[in-house]
Amino acid sequence: MATLQVDVVSAEESIFAGEAKFVVLPGESGELGILPGHTPLISRIKPGTVRIQQADGAEVGIFVAGGILEVQPGKVTVLSDTAIRAEDLDEAKALEARKKAEEALRTAKDQTDIAVVEAELAMLAAQAAAARKLRHMRRH
Repeated sequence: MATLQVDVVSAEESIFAGEAKFVVLPGESGELGILPGHTPLISRIKPGTVRIQQADGAEVGIFVAGGILEVQPGKVTVLSDTAIRAEDLDEAKALEARKKAEEALRTAKDQTDIAVVEAELAMLAAQAAAARKLRHMRRH
């Protein structure tokens, strides 16, 4: 079966590099599925889970806080400021951070502070949802 090279890179490090049968990502307009031979594409992605089915059939889940997707013949590149492997996600920590951000939102003084905290809340909500979804996937 044909495969494609997949690279998921955060601001700090390469999170995943390997061959895959397909990739599913949270696109700006909905979920995107990428198979070998996909038409070249550049798109924004929303916070959520990137699911990669590796060439050996194993599935890898990676939370991304949004970013950019580039599809070229035989290659998929995901660039995200924040990317966390599924096994490193901690739902409890994300929910605790969300509570702190909600408190910061209540005490925010100006529109800039509010916008920053709202963006952080959206990312933390997506991270907690991804942790729940990945935990559920592992059980089944």
